[in-house]
This record gives sequence, C-alpha cells and structure tokens, in this order.
Amino acid sequence: MAVQRMDNVGIVVEDLDAAVAFFEELGLETQGRGEVRGGFADRCTGLDGVHCEIAMMRTPDGHSRLELAAYRSPALIDAPRDRPHNVLGTHRVMFAVDDIEDTVARLRAHGGELVGGIARFEDSYLLCYLRGPGGIIVGLAEELGG
Repeated sequence: MAVQRMDNVGIVVEDLDAAVAFFEELGLETQGRGEVRGGFADRCTGLDGVHCEIAMMRTPDGHSRLELAAYRSPALIDAPRDRPHNVLGTHRVMFAVDDIEDTVARLRAHGGELVGGIARFEDSYLLCYLRGPGGIIVGLAEELGG
C-alpha cells in the first residue's frame, strides 16, 4: 500500500493562541481546536498522562494542514529556541507566498524575526527563513515572474 497523502505536519508550541494568530496572519485558516488526552494519546506518543490542546490549521488551497499542540502534561521539555537551521531533526515548514516583503512585515507584528535575510535564487524565487512563536522556523518563497 502506498501513501495516500501527507495529512499534516505537527508542531509543539508553548502558547497556542500566539501560534494560531501567527499562522492565521500568514493566511492559514483554523479548522478546529480541541483537547487530546487519554489512553490512545499515551499509546500513540509513548508518553504517560498526555493532555494537550490542539489547533488544526489549513492552507488556503485546502491541500495542507498544520497541527499545533500545546502540552499541559507531561511538562514541556524546553530546548534552545535559537537553534540554527542545520541541527539534526529540525528544519522548517515552507510556504509559498505572493509578496514576501509584505508577509515578513505582517509576521513581525506577531513575533516573526528573519533568521538571515530575503535572498534571491537566480530569476526564480525570493526566499527567506524566519523564526515564529517558540522558535519555529518558517520558510517563505515568492516565485518570480521570470
């Protein structure tokens, strides 16, 4: 059996409301919010006493989703939030945008900070990475008209 689709990307956040506001400003739509707890959550995660609040965010085209999870228990394990891009196991979530400079400006109001700068790749793309809530690295790509 082959994979049918990628269902979602999950990100653990400290402040769910701030993360939702950040991704809504980016253009994602909140599909729903809820709580996850109980035996199934413990078995699935390999943790004991799981209780987390989640928000499911959907891209405007309806094809991709982002699940944000704020754990109430067990306690969050804090890690450096300024990890560089080349740390094993961490990377970024990339979004195509129509105006990268406007998007960066809007996300700055929600705590977004450029990791480096906006870079041009040949005559194809403007690209940048920025850090969002809790240190999440978000990539932005604006396709150039050629």
